[in-house]
Amino acid sequence: MGTRRPTDSAAPCGIIRAAAAPPRQRTRHASGPGGEAYGISARTGAQGDFVGDRRQTWGGVAGLGARVAPGVNVGASVDQSRTAIDVPLALQSATLDLTQIGFNASVDKGPWTWAIALVHGFGKINSSRDTGFGIASARYNAHIDGALTELSYYWNMDQSRIVPKAALEYVRAATGSLQEFGGLDPVMATGATVERSRILMGAEIGHYWIFDRKIFDLSAYGKFVDNISQNFSSITVRLGTESIMVQGIGESRYGADAGASASLSLSNTARLYINYDGKFRAATQSHQGTLGVELKF
Repeated sequence: MGTRRPTDSAAPCGIIRAAAAPPRQRTRHASGPGGEAYGISARTGAQGDFVGDRRQTWGGVAGLGARVAPGVNVGASVDQSRTAIDVPLALQSATLDLTQIGFNASVDKGPWTWAIALVHGFGKINSSRDTGFGIASARYNAHIDGALTELSYYWNMDQSRIVPKAALEYVRAATGSLQEFGGLDPVMATGATVERSRILMGAEIGHYWIFDRKIFDLSAYGKFVDNISQNFSSITVRLGTESIMVQGIGESRYGADAGASASLSLSNTARLYINYDGKFRAATQSHQGTLGVELKF
């Protein structure tokens, strides 16, 4: 009990895929540099005045992981991605070019693992809105910072595993003010900030098979989510001499996350994977699929 499965190899840092998304911690236990290319498709349902959106993300990660002492691992990486956001019911779309710099560390003690991940991201947003008499477009900046700490217990049963986990997560995202140009009645809007702290408790289950010098791994997870603190700034939108104030929309206090993953390790240096991640809240749902390839050098 406490032995890690042969497929424990992933990008060496926490990754935030898009503004206001939570940090995604990934820990590389093996030493040396590595890289990863990924594609993500996500859909978020409507909530209140928000009509929902669809997102497509493509990106790549390059990083370095090292074991600095028995059971002590550190890693750092850079993630570069582009996200295309479509809000068809509002006749709006946008692209987000995001650069993220991440650091993580973990300590293993028998079946116990404590890990921490820190991420800083910055990017550019280009938005467009169909006004019926031309396209109104704008460009503005975005920043995001995140931190996550997690404690887990690895229960090994031959080639199966059960891993209870508890985590505390903090994320802060900010966007700059914008001024539209073109179209009919271009608007101006002030910047916005979002802060959220939450507790996650749940477990992962999985099993792997070894065949023809390859490793195929299947896993699933479920988490209870408690958003213990959410702060959303208001946004002032101006059109000529008129202005309105819009309040940001948060998640429900309680919810659940669930997902599944399939991974095929072709060798010690190459791995293919596909993931599903679902977020279920009182007033909305979000579904995300990820397809990726990881290489270690």
